Amino acid sequence: MSRVGLFVRDVWTLARPYWSSEDRRAARWLLAVVVTLTLALVYLNVVFNQWSNAFYNTLQDKDVAGFWRQLFRFTWLAALYIVVAVYQLYLTQMLQIRWRRWLTDRYLGAWLADRAYYRMQVHGGGADNPDQRIAEDVRLFVTRTLSVSLGLLTAVTTVISFLAILWQLSGAVTIPLGARGISVPGYMVWVAFVYAIAGTWLTARIGRPLVQLNFDQQRYEADFRFSLVRLRENAEGVALYAGEGDEKRNFASRFAEVVANWWGIMRQQKRLTWFTAGYSQVAIIFPFVVAAPRFFRGELTLGGLMQTAQAFGEVQKSLSFIVTSYTEIAEWQSVVNRLTGFEAAITRTLAESASHGGIRHGEAADAALELDQVDLALPDGQPLLRDITLSMTPGDTVLVTGPSGAGKSTLFRAIAGIWPFGRGAVRRPSGARILFLPQKPYLPIGTLREVVSYPTPAGGVQDAAIVDALDACGLPQLAARLDELANWALHLSPGEQQRIAFARALVQRPDWLFLDEATSAVDEETEARLYALVRERLPRTTLISIGHRPTLAPYHSRRVMVVPGANGAAATVIERDAQAVA
Repeated sequence: MSRVGLFVRDVWTLARPYWSSEDRRAARWLLAVVVTLTLALVYLNVVFNQWSNAFYNTLQDKDVAGFWRQLFRFTWLAALYIVVAVYQLYLTQMLQIRWRRWLTDRYLGAWLADRAYYRMQVHGGGADNPDQRIAEDVRLFVTRTLSVSLGLLTAVTTVISFLAILWQLSGAVTIPLGARGISVPGYMVWVAFVYAIAGTWLTARIGRPLVQLNFDQQRYEADFRFSLVRLRENAEGVALYAGEGDEKRNFASRFAEVVANWWGIMRQQKRLTWFTAGYSQVAIIFPFVVAAPRFFRGELTLGGLMQTAQAFGEVQKSLSFIVTSYTEIAEWQSVVNRLTGFEAAITRTLAESASHGGIRHGEAADAALELDQVDLALPDGQPLLRDITLSMTPGDTVLVTGPSGAGKSTLFRAIAGIWPFGRGAVRRPSGARILFLPQKPYLPIGTLREVVSYPTPAGGVQDAAIVDALDACGLPQLAARLDELANWALHLSPGEQQRIAFARALVQRPDWLFLDEATSAVDEETEARLYALVRERLPRTTLISIGHRPTLAPYHSRRVMVVPGANGAAATVIERDAQAVA
């Protein structure tokens, strides 16, 4: 019971925000209509049960007129049932998609807020496959929550509705105990309760492992799918390495986990189905066996026998809701566990970032960028850079150099506010537009117009400006393809992708531009043209570059060198004349 209570609490924690959200009026109205239609279906089942008594009695009495009268009654009852069932399903699906849309937006907001998506990767130990949890688990949570909740409502109202009928029809039975025996009124009701309780207990015992198995299956499926996506995104690299064999071994290993866990689900569901299928089949004939003695003694008509059997079936089916829905409930519980784990991972990641919070971010008193006694560390706590105190003013051109792995890119991450490990203060100019160009640009899947404009919405940049920027960056052949939708990271070479990044800088005109080896994939002549282009078209932009080539020195007036410490100690930074060779 403690596990059930914890599960119900988790479901309510996940569901409650929507029902008090800005969409609550429409949601509550839809839910009220769906519940009303669900109760209407239960009522119609009660009416059908009463109809069966009258219909079978006309057969027993060979009442032809009554037979056709009951068939006509069935026709309009069935038509009404179909209308209610159709709209109950339609409005339930409408509520599902509204709830899923709101919940998806909420999780996307939480995942993207304060760069939680990045921090979860940096910190490690976060929820696996967050993309699947947002895309798949949210859908399953909404679907299963409504399905199971409405199913439980139907079960409860059906039990209440049919108990009185079954109590009245079943009469009393005398159990031969003692001299006079014991009379049990409404004995069919008690039989239904015992039958359902025993079935529920056995189902829970047999099917309990399905919860963890379903949880693991979703994770293994997501891992396998992600590995396939990784190959597609890195097709060229794999092809150049001729790494197909290794990739296939990796795919086979991940798919083996999918298959092995699926076999576990199959074995567990086979055991459960042995019981539930037998349980359901016995339930068909069981009420006839129990009620037959009264029929043969003439205490029940044929209609009464059929109505009793149907009423018993409805009560038993409702009381056995957990038995018949256990597989769905097990999947529902695994989805709830995954979503609560996802929420906890986001909360934990942001809390860890706050606890590390030695790096304080704020706004500079003037228009400068200031680093005050900043120390940077790796996620495992190993010192990386120490005692960095720098000031960069508008119009500066600064070149950051140093050996690979010394912490230059991490320094940029700290300035961007996405690196949580360290201490000190970073103060950025208030209201300044800042753009970072990493060594490998991010190109979203979309039209070329959207790619060049990113992250500014495509409508915010004129086509003429985009075409001019592409031409200036040496990509005139792309100017006619602005409306072409593609995965441009696979269509363009690394050098072309870096030139796309420079085109972004030209159209967005930032106040501060950070270049992290942003020309490493182009030749020195193209590099010179791109830097000259930036200095010519963005004369007021402050330029800070990370680079190894001495050819970058002429485009910068200051130079910051990252000097590794001795014997693995943290690196430091010193300033030199920009013209000095690394």
